[in-house]
Amino acid sequence: MKAKVFDTRQLLAFAALARLGSFTQAAHELHLTQSAISHAIKALEEQAGCRLFERAGRRVSLTQAGEQLLRHVEKIFSEMTSARAGLEELSRWGHGRLRIGASTTACQYILPNVLREFKQSFPHCAMAIEPGDHGRQVELLLQNRIDLALMLEPADRKDLGFVPLFEDEMRFLLAPVHPWARAGRMLRENFSEQTLILYNQTSYTFRLVKDYFRTEDLPLANFLELGSMEAIKELAKVGIGIGVLAPWVARAELEAGALVSLPLGKRKLRRRWGVAYVRGRRLSLGEETFVGLCQTVTEDFTRVGGGSAAA
Repeated sequence: MKAKVFDTRQLLAFAALARLGSFTQAAHELHLTQSAISHAIKALEEQAGCRLFERAGRRVSLTQAGEQLLRHVEKIFSEMTSARAGLEELSRWGHGRLRIGASTTACQYILPNVLREFKQSFPHCAMAIEPGDHGRQVELLLQNRIDLALMLEPADRKDLGFVPLFEDEMRFLLAPVHPWARAGRMLRENFSEQTLILYNQTSYTFRLVKDYFRTEDLPLANFLELGSMEAIKELAKVGIGIGVLAPWVARAELEAGALVSLPLGKRKLRRRWGVAYVRGRRLSLGEETFVGLCQTVTEDFTRVGGGSAAA
């Protein structure tokens, strides 16, 4: 059964009459006629099912039921005042909140520069960051626990919108002294003898890499999996194994010559990064600004080291 809700105008008349004790004064304060106040109180009492005021000449006073209702009405109007103040605060430039979801990689290599620029334009915006893998970001978006997710493009998700940022290419990153580095290519004949160092076995990127090598008839027989890009790079630098990463994660190491980037094979393994959101929702000014800053910060990632980390 549908709940009966009191009319706000009737509650305003009730609160004014309870405070002033006079139909004349309540009408004057609310810029209404006395008959309008009387009609509002009569309708409210009919809906409440009890008398709310005792009449004594021109003065009125609350009944016990009226006193109880007044306590609730005061709370209601207090909440309404707070709600209005909150909305007015949000409408002011730079205020509000922004909840961002991002992979560990994006948190480390993309977000710091984006957030530094964002805070200059929106210094009073409350920021919240939710790190997590690809599946977790989709879940948080659909549960309305984040506003935007900086992530790899979700496949077959018609319920999500996606603003592309850049494409990268997964490649081998290895020490310059490695035989493959000297040969300038991956050697299929000794692929099974190599130790590949891959990012987190539960990640979306791990599945992409595994599917790629299976399609190339190069099953992953010998690999290490780590949850840190920095650890993968360090192990590759000292020759413990061959990292499979996107070069923009190792820009400094590649420029310094500490690592060499080689393609996985003739067929490239590309991924698309972007900002996801729930489809049909209009982005706020702050959200649009965040997306634009992501585009600026990542505009040259595709060109780094022959391609452009794992999510």
